[in-house]
Amino acid sequence: MRPVPRAALALPLLLAACAPPITPRPEASTVAPPADWRTDLPASGAIDRQWWDRFGDPQLAVLVDRARANNSDLAIAAARVAEARAQERVARSLLLPSLSASAPGAESRSLNPFGVATEGFAAQPVFQAAYEVDLFGRNAAQVEAARANAAAVAAAHEAATLSVSAAAASGYIALLALDARRELLQQTLASRGEALRIARDRAEAGYTSQLELRQAEAEYRATEQQVPAIEAAIARQENALSLLAGETPHAIARGAGFGSLTTPAVPAMLPSQLVRRRPDIAQSEYALAATDANLRAARGQFLPQLRLSASAGAVISSALSDPVGIWSVGGSILAPLFQGGRLHGQFDAATAQRDQAAFAYRRTVLTAFREVEDQLAVIDRLGAQEQALVAQRTAVADALRHATNRYRAGYSPYLEQIDAQRALLSVDLALIQMRADRLTAYVALYQALGGGAER
Repeated sequence: MRPVPRAALALPLLLAACAPPITPRPEASTVAPPADWRTDLPASGAIDRQWWDRFGDPQLAVLVDRARANNSDLAIAAARVAEARAQERVARSLLLPSLSASAPGAESRSLNPFGVATEGFAAQPVFQAAYEVDLFGRNAAQVEAARANAAAVAAAHEAATLSVSAAAASGYIALLALDARRELLQQTLASRGEALRIARDRAEAGYTSQLELRQAEAEYRATEQQVPAIEAAIARQENALSLLAGETPHAIARGAGFGSLTTPAVPAMLPSQLVRRRPDIAQSEYALAATDANLRAARGQFLPQLRLSASAGAVISSALSDPVGIWSVGGSILAPLFQGGRLHGQFDAATAQRDQAAFAYRRTVLTAFREVEDQLAVIDRLGAQEQALVAQRTAVADALRHATNRYRAGYSPYLEQIDAQRALLSVDLALIQMRADRLTAYVALYQALGGGAER
């Protein structure tokens, strides 16, 4: 065998020196978590994998499970995970040799120079093998990029699952709050219907004027027209939850009711722990790792590629007494010399994509910190608002009692009682909405903390 020229051995080293260096990630893209949260709340709870059970409603858990199993967006995200994993298997094939077989054959009839017809048969079955030696890790970098991309898509599926779970939980809480509003309006309508009956009897007996009768009727009608609006909102909410669960619109089963929902404890978690729990942060981290690998693969395009090939087979012909074995072994080195700036453009584009992914990761982490801080502040301030609303309701209820007594004693007009009734209804509706907002804030807090899974 002839010795390989030294120039051929030195060529890969010379070209490797010409490859551009990989610059580090931008320093401005780094982010450090704060030592603690701004809002200091008593935190004694833990996040379970099925955190929605902490609200104490079995029907809520059933709805969340149905949504996680049947939601159309989650089905699409799962299909994307399958696609990314298939692409990873495609990339892994770059590290393995390729094998192929061919068996061309032909039968012919021809006329020789003497005018005699001859028939012949020839075949040449061949097995071929080819392999690219990954001298500088270009193929390995492509495999790593595909693996990181598959992990990022899987993290995106997990983030979508968490989002659907939170949407189902908050939607169910909103549905129960609408039920509570409808029940309150129905009770108010019944009491105002009784007040209208009394006002009508008093007006017919001559004890009151037609003004008080019309005022009582106006308040009754004002409450009556709110009931259909609430019922329409309940129907729309049920339809939305049905769609979220991947089902046709239908009535949603309820549990014990809005008043029976349990307020969970605030989970104990430091900001430094958040990075390991949020699936969207994991997605950004894997995406950044994929761009790092793509950058190394782009640099590998500047370097030589060593390809080996071999084949073995036989020639079978009617002109031969026996088949003749054939084989070949060879290799080639492909080195880029001039590409018109294409390789440098691809490398610069990969560098820019890596920097974009680094800043996207920073933005995702900062957004995660902000979302947790927002929900902690909302929970803290809604607690203070609830105390103020409860105190206001006590005062308004007492004012209604005094207005009713003064009206019955003839010391004040009926309008004072109506104003007090309106104020009490407004406060009761505000209390329902405030409690719904607070429970929804806990749902959003669990979502902001990344759900129950730790990576």
